[in-house]
Amino acid sequence: MKLNEKLATVQTKFKSKKSRYNAFGKYYFRSAEDILEATKPFLLDLGIYVVVKEKLIAQEPFPILEVTATISDGADAIHSSAIVGIDLIQKGMQMPQKFGSASSYGKKYALGNLFLIDDTADSDANNTHNDSTPAKVSLSTTKDPAFAKAKDYIKSGGKIEAIKAKYSLSKEVESELITL
Repeated sequence: MKLNEKLATVQTKFKSKKSRYNAFGKYYFRSAEDILEATKPFLLDLGIYVVVKEKLIAQEPFPILEVTATISDGADAIHSSAIVGIDLIQKGMQMPQKFGSASSYGKKYALGNLFLIDDTADSDANNTHNDSTPAKVSLSTTKDPAFAKAKDYIKSGGKIEAIKAKYSLSKEVESELITL
């Protein structure tokens, strides 16, 4: 089995519940550690490993981390990255907490991108902290790459209501997703 097939296996069978609770925002979420824990059953079975690396790529006007998640079988590797800024003026946190928070956030999103973890139902992604309601993105064709993610999300047990909360669906797209 090629590495891309092994990654597809993980992507389609991956399960990680949102078991952590944010009392301030009143929502459940999954952490980078939760994602990594959920990948462990696949490692020996598929002969793969996962590594997460961080690199400081800028310091001005504020520090920026590039976090890269890599899956490899020893011969080939597939990478996914996330870029995260560090808010140095954020109140209520010591400097190590500011860097740690950005690091955790970057890891979570690099891993989420690698394993195609759909965050349409993720309150962390949708939390506006009392700002105005975010505009929905239009998903009007089955050729849109977001359709493939939505399809995988539904097939893995996700609800169409979560997709409709984020996207404005065309009748064609909604019809295709309902029949899954």
